Amino acid sequence: MGLSSRKYLAEFIGTFVLVLFGCGSAATAGGELGYLGIAFAFGLSIVAMAYVIGPVSGCHINPAVSLAMLFSHKLSGKDFVGYVIAQVAGAVAGSALLYAIIDSTGKAVTSLGQNGFGSGYGIGISTWMAVIVEVVLTFVFIYTILGVTSAQGNPGLAGLVIGLTLVFVHILGIGLTGTSVNPARSLGPALLLGGQALSQVWVFLLSPLVGAVLAAFMFRLLNKSK
Repeated sequence: MGLSSRKYLAEFIGTFVLVLFGCGSAATAGGELGYLGIAFAFGLSIVAMAYVIGPVSGCHINPAVSLAMLFSHKLSGKDFVGYVIAQVAGAVAGSALLYAIIDSTGKAVTSLGQNGFGSGYGIGISTWMAVIVEVVLTFVFIYTILGVTSAQGNPGLAGLVIGLTLVFVHILGIGLTGTSVNPARSLGPALLLGGQALSQVWVFLLSPLVGAVLAAFMFRLLNKSK
């Protein structure tokens, strides 16, 4: 297996794990875990994968992260496309297994940890506030990733810092949008559920990408050589 294929397979596995365990915790035990428990399920998924697939692919498992790395000239255009395809495939596979698990109980599948907004979701924020929230949350997440993985950062602790930052943004974001900051993580559940999740998914595809570009631009601006 070539290097590129190994990278893409690693990204598939990492995103599969993130969606299955993160979204799965929200869908099957959200009431018992609460926001903090769900936040840690997502964050610990990143920590676990970072130290396993990080040496192979960098453990992006998120198209927004890959876009920031492309913008920062740390990822080629070819690999960006390969990463995103693998990430989306992993998210769909994780969502499909989660769907099968819930469906096997004979209950209707109404939740796969999907993102959303408006009446009946979280505190009911508006469409454009959801866009703003996701841009800001993604900015904070990606900006942290760029900092901790830079030459001035601490690569040995990167996985832990990134995972805890994902916990951090989820603590605020779960009650607002469910916290995406990751287009693949949002698209997988939406495709399986359809309906409102699918009609609203554009917010969670577009906003994290905008937040990622803003974070990469700001990091470059503030850390450019004098």
